[in-house]
Amino acid sequence: MNKFRFLKAFWSPFKRPRILIHIGGLKIGTPYFLPSKWIGLKFVGLGWKTKWSDTDYRHEWSPTWSFHLFRFQIAIIFNADSQYWESWLYYERNTDKSLSVEDRVKIMKTKFPQTWKNRDGEIDYYPLFLKKKYV
Repeated sequence: MNKFRFLKAFWSPFKRPRILIHIGGLKIGTPYFLPSKWIGLKFVGLGWKTKWSDTDYRHEWSPTWSFHLFRFQIAIIFNADSQYWESWLYYERNTDKSLSVEDRVKIMKTKFPQTWKNRDGEIDYYPLFLKKKYV
């Protein structure tokens, strides 16, 4: 998946990821380490891997655009929860693009559920990150 493919999330049934901006000292890693050159511009795509199967997605890091000059950095992070990015990966990579968006979302919600148990009960993450029309 190329570095900019994650931008398709902005025009998908998913709500837009939060955009965090860091302006200041060099502290945002891209992805595992701080930039080491004096001047740099780096585009880091969505970091993910599969674990036990082709659809067992694991979010590793959020997409980041970073510019640094000496020890000063401006970073734009496209931030969302792991469940958001893992579901978006399933939607983008494992649903039939010839189907309607509504049908693709139904398939995703059935085959890639995001209902998790915690000490307070169960939480379904889909209403938290899908647009109202698709919940």
